[in-house]
Amino acid sequence: MDQAFLQVTYRRGRALAAYYYLPRPEGARSVRTAEVEPGLLVDYDGNGTPLGIEIADPRAVTLDAMNRVFASLGLPAIPPEEIAPLSAA
Repeated sequence: MDQAFLQVTYRRGRALAAYYYLPRPEGARSVRTAEVEPGLLVDYDGNGTPLGIEIADPRAVTLDAMNRVFASLGLPAIPPEEIAPLSAA
């Protein structure tokens, strides 16, 4: 997977769960998960490469919190439109 993307699951028009997929080698599998911000968990492969961010409470996540996670992973900040679907419903 070459590009990052956000997947949101809705129930009754409200965001129920979300996962922000990070670029990863094909076939990469998560072997470890760590909570790096309240409600934001990062999945890592066996080499310690971050694979994605689980968003436990999509309606409560903020852009600042997401960008703190990105900074802790050495990734560039994301623009507001990247997480806009979390509050769209």
